[in-house]
Amino acid sequence: MTRPHEDLEIAIFRQDQALLRRHLSDWTFQKVVDRHKIIWPADEELKLPIHEIHAHSTKDPQLSLEFLLNERIAHDWVFRRDTRIRMPLKHAIVFAKGNLTILCPAIVLLFKAKDPRPKDDADFRSARGEMSRDQLRWLEESLRVCDPTHRWLNQIRDSDRDSSSPSASPDSTESYPC
Repeated sequence: MTRPHEDLEIAIFRQDQALLRRHLSDWTFQKVVDRHKIIWPADEELKLPIHEIHAHSTKDPQLSLEFLLNERIAHDWVFRRDTRIRMPLKHAIVFAKGNLTILCPAIVLLFKAKDPRPKDDADFRSARGEMSRDQLRWLEESLRVCDPTHRWLNQIRDSDRDSSSPSASPDSTESYPC
């Protein structure tokens, strides 16, 4: 994490939404449609463009979770806003400190790039220095597909990477290591 966060979003694959309901069987669920939370009926399978779910514990009213549905085709994570943008799952899901499974930072930044707020720009600046050249290259290529004039493109291109960092090794053989 690059800064304190008010919330936590949990990424799951769209195909796993029924498993989510089964796992949290005593919770209530809402889906977000046009920025409004509405009840998500138990028998409804969520399709695009719906991608945000809020779950609320029936036992503890203070406990709620937010889930974001992610797309995948076979062994690739797929960007829901443009299916031309993909990343192999073995690179899209990574381990952070403490062995916590997270979405690759390049993917997270791609989502934040749509309409970046000041905190998203700060996250980009902070994460940019920690990302490998391949991660930055993937983000750059993805941004070029979505928005060829995006303001982060020049900053990615002009990044002065620390070549002594193992994650920034130019000898990497992987195409999208995160």
